Amino acid sequence: MSNVPNFSIRPAELRDVAPMVGLIRELAEFEKLTHLLQVTPEKLRPHLFGEKPVAEALVAEAGGEVVAFALYFTNFSTFLAQPGLYLEDLYVKPAARGQGIGEAMLTRLAKLTVDRNYGRFEWCVLDWNENAIGFYRKMGASVMPDWRLCRATGDALLTLAGQPPAVAG
Repeated sequence: MSNVPNFSIRPAELRDVAPMVGLIRELAEFEKLTHLLQVTPEKLRPHLFGEKPVAEALVAEAGGEVVAFALYFTNFSTFLAQPGLYLEDLYVKPAARGQGIGEAMLTRLAKLTVDRNYGRFEWCVLDWNENAIGFYRKMGASVMPDWRLCRATGDALLTLAGQPPAVAG
């Protein structure tokens, strides 16, 4: 019986939004990005469970507590002419690491990608997070050295959209 996992993975439900926000806060602290954090349960809820959800999530439970989450959404490859699954964030509480939760979540997401007949499963990793990079490589993922993530947000996004930057105040 020692091979029986002491956690379960399931699709996120409405009741999981607040615990997920707590985990997102922990992730932001780990990545030293709390200054960018704007998430609240009220802001996240409609994007997962509203009229037109744009993302999905899995959660892992252990001992009746949500200890991990994976938030993902569909993207599209013009080269493959197929949708893909993009993993935005995967986070496991430090106390729950080493039990196979991260591996089980990635495996579940890869299976979901295959079951949906998507062409690829992608995510980003911070270049300084050597533990995660090693884990992903061990799982069979390639770290793409020739690609760089481009982002426009805040005032830069407004400027790119041809709108005036937000007025501080």
